[in-house]
Amino acid sequence: MWLELNARIEPQHSTAAQSRIDTGHQVGDIARQLADPEHKGVLLDAQRDGFENVFKRTAELLQTPQPIFEAGFKTDNALAFADIMLPDAQSGANEWHMVEVKSSGSVKAYHLDDIAIQSHIARQAGVPLKTVALAHIDTSFVYPGNGKYFGLLKASDLTEATFARSEEIATLITEAQHVAELPEAPDIAIGPQCHKPFECGFLFYCAEGLAIGETEGAADAGFDINVIPGPYTKDFRLFKEAHPDAALADIPEALLNDMQKRVRDCSLTGEIYFDADAAKKSTHPNKRPAYFVDFETINLAVPIWAGTKPYQQIPFQYSLHVLDENNQLQHCEFLDLSGEDPSRQFAETLIQHMGEHGPVYVYNAAFEGGKLAELANRYADLSPALLAIRKRLVDLQPITKHNYYHPDQYGSWSIKNVLPTVAPELSYQQLNGVQDGQMAIDAYYEAIQPETTPARKAEIHNQLLAYCKLDTLAMVKLWEYLAGVSLPDFEN
Repeated sequence: MWLELNARIEPQHSTAAQSRIDTGHQVGDIARQLADPEHKGVLLDAQRDGFENVFKRTAELLQTPQPIFEAGFKTDNALAFADIMLPDAQSGANEWHMVEVKSSGSVKAYHLDDIAIQSHIARQAGVPLKTVALAHIDTSFVYPGNGKYFGLLKASDLTEATFARSEEIATLITEAQHVAELPEAPDIAIGPQCHKPFECGFLFYCAEGLAIGETEGAADAGFDINVIPGPYTKDFRLFKEAHPDAALADIPEALLNDMQKRVRDCSLTGEIYFDADAAKKSTHPNKRPAYFVDFETINLAVPIWAGTKPYQQIPFQYSLHVLDENNQLQHCEFLDLSGEDPSRQFAETLIQHMGEHGPVYVYNAAFEGGKLAELANRYADLSPALLAIRKRLVDLQPITKHNYYHPDQYGSWSIKNVLPTVAPELSYQQLNGVQDGQMAIDAYYEAIQPETTPARKAEIHNQLLAYCKLDTLAMVKLWEYLAGVSLPDFEN
């Protein structure tokens, strides 16, 4: 807040954060349509018209029985904007219903703070609020098609709980004003709060000059207590809260499980942990053919294909590397950018490529296995083949987690953290355009929009294929390392 108000520094949002913002705008548009089917409401825009003009226009509209969207309220020490203001059906402009719209599938704790602040400021500004509600996505909604989204949102009445927090919110605003009036930005070390509930848009500012894995006050050559992976015991959480800058060597032994001790010890010594015998036994090094597959999915808050639900993960792409009996590696792939529901064609093509025998290696079987089960449930005629593939899955993630750790993983077993430690010649950073899962989702969504040019669509097509292909090639390289197998050189 201080940086935005006083230093006039704009937040920099990650790809995932920007995607959430865009989704919020989309859900907000639909919420307005559902709340105002007769199109009698007025949409205000503080960025376009200026704050003072919006405050003035809001005050005028509150005298009329018209729905107001993005209404602005101002007191002596705070301002706020409400997503939806609806006049009471009986009393008209004499009483109002405030609705805050969220794109999540349930009410979150931070939502309650948000709406409590907004309603407090509105009431302090003299708005006669009758009720306060939070509208969020109903994840059980099934989209019937043809742009009909009635039922997508459901509202939770929070009036009583929200109004009861007025004194608490007044104190919070006073504290925020104190921060805003400080002559310099508060000196706060990077910590878990920078990622809760989402990554802070100013993390780039605070992290400037720090190395990967470092936070202010970090010890042990760039490693601090945050390198220890969860799940945490209650006692460890309490220790971490009390000693956020603790050195790894100072963490009491009794607070750590075997995995956490391994991460601590490797971080302190710089040594690699690798149980080669156990890893080899778990990876079935002699079974052929061997399949290495990775799925890409999109989970839209607002479904666009009939018969699908909000946040349902719809598979649109896969990459498959196949290692045959002669240790020759072949590659197959699927990508549908038509804009139609890709699920059925995805499933049919996968069945054709998978064969009937041989281990199917994935990195997080819960994900791929879950998608196979969902597809089997949707398409009864394909169910036996899809469930047969699911039974063949071998998850490389727990095998890696139990048998391998490199200090450069910084407490994470994401394949993007593991890959550089076993195959540094492969890098997601060298890819053009799409370099991670969220970027793949955003690129896919852009590609299927009607306004996307053929040239841009072709560019995205190539980027998505290259990204997903690297995912399964990374699994091949990781399997080769874990299984103790030496494969011939092969093309990427």
